Amino acid sequence: MAKKLTLTSSKKTLFINTIMLYIMQFSTTILGLIVIPIQTNVLGDKIYGGYIEASVAIVLYFRMVIDFGFLQSATEEISRKRNDKSEISKILTSVVTCKIFLIAVSFLVLLLLSNLIPVWKDKQNMLILYFFAEALASMMPDFLYRGLEKMSAITYRTVAIRIMFTAAIFVFFKDKADVWMIPAFNIIGNGVAMIIAYIHVYKKLGIGFSKLDIKHTAKEFIHSVQFFFSRFATTAYTSLNIILLDIITKGGAATGHYGASNRLITAGRNALMPISDSMYPYMAQHKDFKLVKKLLLLMEPIIFAGCTVIYIIAVPFCKWFFGPDFAEAGHVLRAMLPLAIITLPNYILGFPTLTAMGLTKHANYSTIVGSVFHILMIGTMYLTNTLTVLTLAYSVSVTECVILLYRIVIIYKNRQLMKGTQENVAD
Repeated sequence: MAKKLTLTSSKKTLFINTIMLYIMQFSTTILGLIVIPIQTNVLGDKIYGGYIEASVAIVLYFRMVIDFGFLQSATEEISRKRNDKSEISKILTSVVTCKIFLIAVSFLVLLLLSNLIPVWKDKQNMLILYFFAEALASMMPDFLYRGLEKMSAITYRTVAIRIMFTAAIFVFFKDKADVWMIPAFNIIGNGVAMIIAYIHVYKKLGIGFSKLDIKHTAKEFIHSVQFFFSRFATTAYTSLNIILLDIITKGGAATGHYGASNRLITAGRNALMPISDSMYPYMAQHKDFKLVKKLLLLMEPIIFAGCTVIYIIAVPFCKWFFGPDFAEAGHVLRAMLPLAIITLPNYILGFPTLTAMGLTKHANYSTIVGSVFHILMIGTMYLTNTLTVLTLAYSVSVTECVILLYRIVIIYKNRQLMKGTQENVAD
């Protein structure tokens, strides 16, 4: 008689948490994709590229500073101390305090730079609106829910709020002069979602803010430094291309073409991110390396087949989806498809696998190496007059390959750390 397939409670938690993270991520991804055609068709490639894509790319740097790696460091700490509400309250208080400080500093830096850089000064108001939208989003206690593996507690409320304010774009966004509405509605939506999250944390989870402990806060900040450099390094090469195009072309059509293609690639990558995010606390506890292998063998053939189809239809699809101004975006999309193919192994072999092996520093080092490589590559292209929207698109794919290769080499060299560590699970 065949043995009945069962899951341990830890794997059930992993499965539920993954589903909740998928719902959260898809709410952002799908709702974003729904409104992009409205934005591109109403605004055209030049305004869309110069105001929307450039502003998002610029503010993303500040978002990385505000997040400061707490999504990794605090998630890991809360996962280890999940049964001690007093310690969790200390972590929550320390992280929120650090973020408020970083928001204040980042805003002052943004004001300074937007007055010094001419092309940024033209869109200073947009930059400020996007900044506050991202600042509010960064204040969501995602690290707490992920560390406790209780994403279902906040998922449905957040998704409902996002749907509501996405619908507002359909109703009110009608003309180029309405471009300010896009970040404004994000501010309202993110603010409401943040308030509801903290109410839930206090009333349902019984976790509140503790008395501020400067030493503990400094410790949390220092612990997050390595994660910050890793995340910032990733942003340095993923957003740098758009910012360069914005400055070089002064917000021209090339920025819009690159930005639109990057949105599609980012949507695909975001669809895979919940797997890595939910596996991170699970792998930190259970070190189930067989699960990593199974996921890659199952998912990669499907991803490759999907990217092949997209490559074939890229140009007509971009023209249909974004509008007639965006036919050239199809060629940029093709250049970025390798990035989509290697995203899952890069995610899973990063923090989930390397942390479980006790090699977290190499997950960080790999992105730093990739960032330096990317900057050198862009510098070379600039000096040789080969810097174009297409070469910039290819450069991101090459950089991700370098990061993946680094991680594979480290894992292979330390493969003995995988032996005899994984949790025994029911078949």
